[in-house]
Amino acid sequence: MKPAAGRENAFYLPDFCTSRATLAVVLIVELTALVLTLARQSVVIDFWTDLVRTSLFLLWIGLTGSALLCLLRARLERMAVPAGSAAVLALMALVVAGISLCVYLIGRTQMVVATGGLGLFPADPLRFGVRNVWIGLIITGLALRYFYVSHQWRRSIELRAAARVHALQARIRPHFLFNSMNTIAALTRSDPPRAEEAVQDLADLFRATLSDKHDTITLAEELAVARTYQRMEQLRLGPRLAVDWKTDALPENALVPHLMIQPLLENAIYHGIEPRAQGGTVTISGEVNGGLVTIVVRNPLDPSPGMREGNRLALSNIRERLALMYGERALMKSGRFDAEYIVTLRFPLIERAAVVPAA
Repeated sequence: MKPAAGRENAFYLPDFCTSRATLAVVLIVELTALVLTLARQSVVIDFWTDLVRTSLFLLWIGLTGSALLCLLRARLERMAVPAGSAAVLALMALVVAGISLCVYLIGRTQMVVATGGLGLFPADPLRFGVRNVWIGLIITGLALRYFYVSHQWRRSIELRAAARVHALQARIRPHFLFNSMNTIAALTRSDPPRAEEAVQDLADLFRATLSDKHDTITLAEELAVARTYQRMEQLRLGPRLAVDWKTDALPENALVPHLMIQPLLENAIYHGIEPRAQGGTVTISGEVNGGLVTIVVRNPLDPSPGMREGNRLALSNIRERLALMYGERALMKSGRFDAEYIVTLRFPLIERAAVVPAA
């Protein structure tokens, strides 16, 4: 079934059920109260009293609105963008009007009148409520626009990253497939059991690289894909190819973007090992330090003048997906150092929660 128009963009508001969102609301409310108090410069009410009453009023509105948006999130998620935005605007208008009325009624209680605090509360409920509703609608509209633009920006980045993943999945070089099939054909005559294993490895490799089921996988799964690719290339290159795996210190349950190490190994073999008559060794090492995972892939460079130059699609793809998943804490460096090409990945350690078996 095709989704309704506009549904692909909902729900663009942040999750107001989280403590982080609540803290953001409180900070924004307090800053707004400070700005309004400074702008009024009341001669009747001193600055601190005006700040306190404005802060309390805006806190009631902000926290009540956040609580309602949290409770109604499931319903809002099922709406298209225009309907959801209109619903949020109507909800906030009702919240502002309701709290404005409550403030007016509190100001008319016997306790407030007896203590001489009547001047701190509005005298005209209609004017007070209408003014606050209009201000609330303007601020809510600006906030919705900001949330929508931010959501669209992030969605465009995610779609671009997904497109790059698909491009990377389709990038497995045709010569690799043809060479693998030729190798398997030769093995069917000389070593049928090994040919059967090679067919299974090739099927597993393509199944893993062409899968759309997961954006992230465990490091153990990613390393398994890379080792499968190595076995296929080992059949073709034989003793010319050696891969030194120094990954025992890496946590197997660490979450990483899909197709992160295999493309680096593919590049290392294609640019560093194939052109060399004597072959060489690709070294893949890893460690965890201070909550950060570091993975280094290095390969020897072909000293001949006609060295292959790549289009760096895999490197830019991996760099972008690391930044999307981990933000500024992710780092990727690559370059030539002496007679080697070295790629370094560093990202925060995020482990998949262990599944507790049912009793």
